Amino acid sequence: MNQGLLLRFENLVQLRGACRQLRALSSRKVCGAQWKPVQSSAHPMRSLHLHPQLWPKDRLISAALSQCRHLATKEETKKKKKKIPVTRGEVEIRQKMTVEELARAMGKDIDHIYEALLYTDVNLDSVEPDSILQEDHIKMIVQKSGMKYKSAKLKEEKERKNADAVKRQVVNYPAVLTPRPPVVTILGHVDHGKTTLLDSLRKTQVASMEAGGITQHIGAFLVRMPSGEKITFLDTPGHAAFSAMRARGTNVTDIVILVVAAEDGVMQQTIESIQHAKNAGVPLILAINKCDKPEADPEGVKKELLAHDVVCEEFGGDVQAVNISALKGENLMVLAEATVALAEMLELKADATGLVEGTIIESRKDRGKGPLTTAIIQRGTLRKSCVLVAGKTWAKVRFLFDENGKAVDAASPGIPVEIMGWKEAPSAGEEILEVESEQRAQEVVAWRTYVEQQEKMKKDLEVIEAKQKEHRLEYEKQQQKLAHLTWRQRKAALYKANKHQMFLRPKERTEMDENTLSLIVKGDVDGSVEAILNILDSYDCEDECKLDIVYFGMGDISENDINLAETFNGVIFGFSVKANESIKKLADKKGIKIKLHNIIYKLIEDLKDELNSRLPPAVVETTIGEASVLDTFSVTVGKNKIPVAGCRVHKGLLDRKMKFKLIRNRDVIWKGSLSSLKHHKDDVQVIKTGMDCGLSLDKNLEFSIGDEIVCYEEKEVQQTTSWDPGF
Repeated sequence: MNQGLLLRFENLVQLRGACRQLRALSSRKVCGAQWKPVQSSAHPMRSLHLHPQLWPKDRLISAALSQCRHLATKEETKKKKKKIPVTRGEVEIRQKMTVEELARAMGKDIDHIYEALLYTDVNLDSVEPDSILQEDHIKMIVQKSGMKYKSAKLKEEKERKNADAVKRQVVNYPAVLTPRPPVVTILGHVDHGKTTLLDSLRKTQVASMEAGGITQHIGAFLVRMPSGEKITFLDTPGHAAFSAMRARGTNVTDIVILVVAAEDGVMQQTIESIQHAKNAGVPLILAINKCDKPEADPEGVKKELLAHDVVCEEFGGDVQAVNISALKGENLMVLAEATVALAEMLELKADATGLVEGTIIESRKDRGKGPLTTAIIQRGTLRKSCVLVAGKTWAKVRFLFDENGKAVDAASPGIPVEIMGWKEAPSAGEEILEVESEQRAQEVVAWRTYVEQQEKMKKDLEVIEAKQKEHRLEYEKQQQKLAHLTWRQRKAALYKANKHQMFLRPKERTEMDENTLSLIVKGDVDGSVEAILNILDSYDCEDECKLDIVYFGMGDISENDINLAETFNGVIFGFSVKANESIKKLADKKGIKIKLHNIIYKLIEDLKDELNSRLPPAVVETTIGEASVLDTFSVTVGKNKIPVAGCRVHKGLLDRKMKFKLIRNRDVIWKGSLSSLKHHKDDVQVIKTGMDCGLSLDKNLEFSIGDEIVCYEEKEVQQTTSWDPGF
């Protein structure tokens, strides 16, 4: 037991001695005495007696440590050399090198590149390490640094293979082609009775559901005639805002029914509808509506249309004209029979086999079903599980619905159908193509996205080059100002002028312009949003108030819309959408305006009111009185002579509290206040019409006989925007 205690004690002594030795070594730069351990005879492995003698093992350890330090230093030096290699001779350069890449190629730091750029026309405020330099600037920097350059061999980017989906070749084998229903588009001016006509044809109450009796977005419906024929109708809005939707309707149609009100005659959208039909090469049928009204003039309508190359059959043309009353249902069967007869003459047939092709008429977002599209099938037969591509999105068809919301198993050519299963909502007017698999659909979308990015890059490059050219011209003007200086003086002047820019970086702009209206636009369907954006594109009053569209999309107002509006201090405009109570409370809490409308012209009126509220008030001058200067003289006050005008008031009155202006030869030469106003020798506040007075100005200004003195009042009046959206 005593031996065990002794061993423990010796171990503690050994540990204590080792600690002292390490402390001594660390505190001394030069060790005077080194310690050598001597083994005890009793305990050769455990006991340690310290003596001031050389320790060979310690020498080995220190040598090993210094060798490690030497190796570590060499490795760090190698890394540093790799990071910034010392470049001798030629520098390999290539197009579109960044600042950082050029610094690495030259073996210099980035500040060296910035300093060299001071002698170019490059704006250093916009230069970052990853900024791309022009080739002539790269060459100049290398030459200024006393080096030579050589062009590196560029690896040409492998051209991507075109992976787009395309339509099938047209096959006119009679055995393959089968008859299909005609696609008929109803066109005409706003409120001429298009929706009422469709309502009467299919015996539903669509018009009563439309806000203000005006169709807000397109709809596709299948109408079954008593004789068994089917007709697909497209109902397009007649409002001026929906021109693009009418044009889109004619692109997929076979026959156009032009509705004209008998009492109104040819209107603006009537002419536009005729032009759409002509551009699409589609035959017309004229439906003269509201013929039951006393003021109806069907013959006058036909004569008016002659001026627009719409010649009815009774005038020797080929356009069928039918007098109808959509509200009372008069002559609707005659119109339907005329449509069926024209369709038979056109011999409309399509291939119902193979991959599906079609056109999207409208798209919208449903909270339960997700993105939905209304489409017209033109070739093939659409069924569940078909994989479709439209624009930059794709779908695996989950469900198909008819115009009444009833699920159907298939849709053949000429049949309108609502498709569920899209990853994202495609734009209206996009072409639908069926592909073999989901993988193929993703390839097509990836290719189309790539093509769009390439086109955007080309446009961006053009803008950049234009900006650089503009900056270069400005730089040349600055250089001309320094042309008289020697190169040393020029260098010093440039360095002093641009020194502060070397360490600056562009700062993000956090403060929004007060005179800016930020908008979040939400609509029920893609076409409605498109129409609103088309109207906003006509905004041309940026000098009055800037219009910034932060976001637009389909669907009801969401929390994300509220957050965006809060961030950009914007206003939310919703068209035929809703905002639930929780969203309204959140908007009230954050002070966000939500403006919901069902009629487009009311939305635009509200938008104009919002623009007006952002405009600064205008100062309007209201004339209170006018006087003529009949004589001039001066009065001595102290050592100063003050000019005085003898006047007679010929209109209104002069009130000393108001503002005055002096007009000479129709030019205003002074505005301000009166220092005195006297009638004879008495100071007065007001001089009325017909009275004489003497007055002096708050400025020492000489009068002339014949000058006009005008007393006026300034009032602030709310400005109104000069923007005219066209309706």
